[in-house]
Amino acid sequence: MTGSETKTVDGKGQARDPKRWLILVVLCLSTLVLVVDNMVLTVAVPPIAQDLDASASDLQWILDSYMLVFAGLLLTSGSLSDRFGRRRVMLIGLVVFGAASLLATVADSPEQLIAGRVLMGVGGALIMPSTLSILITVFDEDERPKAIAAWSAVAMVGLVGGPVLGGALLDHFWWGSVFLINIPIAVLAIVAALALMSESKGPWRKADPVGMVLSVVGMVALVWTITEWPKEGFGDPKVYVAAIVTVVALAGFGLWETRVAEPMVPLSLFRNRVFTGASFSIVLLTFANGGLMLVLTQYLQFVLDYSPTDTGWAFAPLAVASLVFNTLGATLGQKLGNRVMLATGLAIIAAGFFTLTTLERGDGFGIVTLAMVLMGMGGGLAMPAAQAALMGAVPTEHAGVGSALNDTVQQGGAALGVAVLGSILSSTYGNAMPADAPGKADESIVEAFAEAARSGNAALLDTARDAFTDAMSASFVVGASGVLVAAALSVFLMRPRPEADTPAPAPEDAVTPVGR
Repeated sequence: MTGSETKTVDGKGQARDPKRWLILVVLCLSTLVLVVDNMVLTVAVPPIAQDLDASASDLQWILDSYMLVFAGLLLTSGSLSDRFGRRRVMLIGLVVFGAASLLATVADSPEQLIAGRVLMGVGGALIMPSTLSILITVFDEDERPKAIAAWSAVAMVGLVGGPVLGGALLDHFWWGSVFLINIPIAVLAIVAALALMSESKGPWRKADPVGMVLSVVGMVALVWTITEWPKEGFGDPKVYVAAIVTVVALAGFGLWETRVAEPMVPLSLFRNRVFTGASFSIVLLTFANGGLMLVLTQYLQFVLDYSPTDTGWAFAPLAVASLVFNTLGATLGQKLGNRVMLATGLAIIAAGFFTLTTLERGDGFGIVTLAMVLMGMGGGLAMPAAQAALMGAVPTEHAGVGSALNDTVQQGGAALGVAVLGSILSSTYGNAMPADAPGKADESIVEAFAEAARSGNAALLDTARDAFTDAMSASFVVGASGVLVAAALSVFLMRPRPEADTPAPAPEDAVTPVGR
């Protein structure tokens, strides 16, 4: 460490942490382990099903249990990190996540693997809000856009690299290796955090157990409802009961948080137009992107006949463009502002979606590549700007909760996108299939391929591919519309605000260094 580095100051003359960029590496590692794990599991499902003799219900729980626990605990985790220390909560999360990955690695039954995934969800919920909250307390306003851009870029690398890495591991090792890779990353992040990070926390607040319970019940019920609705229909008792629980719990949470003296989540944040505009923009952006991954991966595998590993590589243009424009966006954002960057990025993403709506069955990968580049460009500009705007509107003492809200709206938007765009895809596909389609071939392209394999009906494959391509275009029109609405919201809600709309300054003890 050089002397000049030690004395680095920000624009207000305050000393910057000389280890801040190394701390960013730790935060990126902590985020990477979560994103890679979720994406790598998508290619491991077939060998897991075969080796553990897992039923369709077992596989659904293996996939969904993590998301339910993760989404349910995010707000509580953010509040705990503000109270007890962001580094401490992140370290606990890394330990839990690493131990749970070991359990998943050696699981010899579906029940054990589900238990491992549940614990991984607990660890992930502790890690994710802490990373962004630490980031905004370590970096000042001048450097924060670059730090958030780097943090977002790492998440994108994990999103694309997960399936590729998973495919490579499964080519040479058993399915447990996709969980085993989490352990060394988690250990490295733990060691680095202990060596480099100081603790930070908000001012001490009374616990809000009622708010915690209501938020957990409400978010779990919400994600469950969104996930099961497309598969079972809203008439299914478990779906509408879950919907009722969602409404009652979240309405109760909102009412309680406005009345309790020291709320877990200060809902007054939503009075800030910038915070609200960024939140809704993130919801609609992740809504579209969640549907994109669901629909496009099926197109690549069933229409273009890509392997799971090749499908992962097919998203490389999106990752590369996102990385390039993350860097560019961090520089331009300081000159043009988050509002302009977010609206511009969202408009480019919408152009990518509309490009995908023109796909026909014989088009191959050329148009997909163009669309991927456009979406990577737009995402690289939009997502860091949205997160910087949202977190910039959060008082420092609520950094953990603000980060948790950011993660929660992303989870909710992505789950809703999978549900809504998946339903549009399914219904449009069914309508495009002939009325005399054999078996369950009119329910999904997966069923059509299974039916063709049983009957040897090659013509059925051609029919299913045409129907799926038409259905995909319809779902992407909805995705593009959602992104355009997000762009409009960012323009109108994130206008320069009057002084009264600015969040109150944090108390002097908002960030309390506690040493290492």
